[in-house]
Amino acid sequence: MTQQQNPRVPKRIAAVIINSLKGGVVPRVGLPYITVGREREIQALLHDLSLVADGGASFRFIVGRYGSGKSFLLQTIRNHAMGKGFVVCDADLSPERRFQGGNGQGLATYRELIRNLSTKTRPEGGALNLILDRWISNAQSQVTMGSGLTPDDAGFSEAVERQIIGTIQELQELVHGYDFARLLTMYYHAHLEGNDETKANVTKWFRGEYRNKTEARRELGVNIAITDDDWYDYLKLFATFLKGAGYQGLIVLVDELVNLYKIPNAVSRQYNYEKILTMYNDTLQGKAHYLGIVMSGTPQTIEDRRRGLYSYEALRSRLTQGRFAQDGLVDMLAPVIHLQPLTHEELLVLIEKLANIHAGLFGYERSITEDELVQFLQAEYGRVGADTHLTPREVIRDFVEMLDILSQNPELTPAKLLSQGTFTQPVQSQAAQADGSAEREDEFTDFEI
Repeated sequence: MTQQQNPRVPKRIAAVIINSLKGGVVPRVGLPYITVGREREIQALLHDLSLVADGGASFRFIVGRYGSGKSFLLQTIRNHAMGKGFVVCDADLSPERRFQGGNGQGLATYRELIRNLSTKTRPEGGALNLILDRWISNAQSQVTMGSGLTPDDAGFSEAVERQIIGTIQELQELVHGYDFARLLTMYYHAHLEGNDETKANVTKWFRGEYRNKTEARRELGVNIAITDDDWYDYLKLFATFLKGAGYQGLIVLVDELVNLYKIPNAVSRQYNYEKILTMYNDTLQGKAHYLGIVMSGTPQTIEDRRRGLYSYEALRSRLTQGRFAQDGLVDMLAPVIHLQPLTHEELLVLIEKLANIHAGLFGYERSITEDELVQFLQAEYGRVGADTHLTPREVIRDFVEMLDILSQNPELTPAKLLSQGTFTQPVQSQAAQADGSAEREDEFTDFEI
């Protein structure tokens, strides 16, 4: 069989792909070059994006065991959303970042989400000021196009301010909307006056960095600060505001739900699940607009009746699949999308893509054949324990390492390297999964293809 002609990958992106995969993490750029499978899941989530752009809201859980593709799918949707004009924010939950907590863990999650605000032109995050400045620029452009006024005309500033007020008027009807709109107006006036200090303080307020109302009143003159209890209300405000600022809406991606499962205190866990229920109900009942939320976790994190999301009856009754989604029938319109690991055939396509990217990055002619790629997979999955413990993360990491060694040692062949004793040893690194402990299962950095 002839080698596939894959698109040339720029060296900068190729380096990120190869280094990320060898390090066991999902690359944040270049995903289209290595995406394999998941067409149905991606199409379902893209359908959600169209609903959000039309003023609706969506909520999805991506569920799969370690190695099934949760993090990769989240990153893929992140890139799709930015390309379609959405603002995207993402966060991994941790002991310090939850949805609700007695020590500011909910606010810490909000801060992480805002810190990671990303757009097509600022995909690496930190796009808050860019978004605010675009909002003002967008208002100025609308005035110019609508009235023919230019920035030098006498009535231009007043016309822009009327446009600004019209944009934020819708916000004032929402919870905390009046204060949110007031801060936006302050940012606009500071922008006109060239007052960088006030702009910085308003940005600080939007990032949730004021510890209390006293501090916010002292620096900004406002008697409100974002707190652990109401941070989600401000995400909804951001989503509506972003539409008026020229974007399609806000997509929120949350990974590592297992950290809620691990909360030792049952009451604290229930408070966090109650917050998820609030988000879920808001999106499905039309109380949120231009907002899409996607969360991911392992099956036990979701389905465990003792500690998982299903321990909260209101969530369990909403998320459990119906009687018809059985015997291989999959409902991609359901709130929970269950992932299956990639097949060996899909992995073969993936490692061939990686072989081409590696050759292009290091400037050599790819010599590894498709038969040798098949032999590599056979060697990996022929090891004792591979069926239950081996994950795509380990397969890909081994493959990139093999490519590195082969490129640096031209006298070696894949067959000679695969015949070494290390490839016949049992798989040990995922043995923690065999005992059924969900806490052990997800200790690893979540990388999936």
